[in-house]
Amino acid sequence: MLQIMLMMVCGIIIGRTLRHRKLRWLSPLTTVLIWILLFLLGLEVGGDQTILHSISRLGKDALLLAAGGAVGSAVAANRLWHYAGKSKGGQE
Repeated sequence: MLQIMLMMVCGIIIGRTLRHRKLRWLSPLTTVLIWILLFLLGLEVGGDQTILHSISRLGKDALLLAAGGAVGSAVAANRLWHYAGKSKGGQE
């Protein structure tokens, strides 16, 4: 985790230093690197029998977490909407 944080901090420092330069190559390079990382992750998952056997359970858990997050966000946004309307003197 420390390595990840150090890389992020280094990237932020370098990005801040180069912020006035046009880095047109950076966005396409980032896209290509993400595709390569996804491909390598797929190779890793495909080669691990433990992950392959438990992928249906992992998918169900991920779906449950995503649905719970979406519903929770919608409920929180609805409550905030009503609270903001009341605090401004508006009607529901």
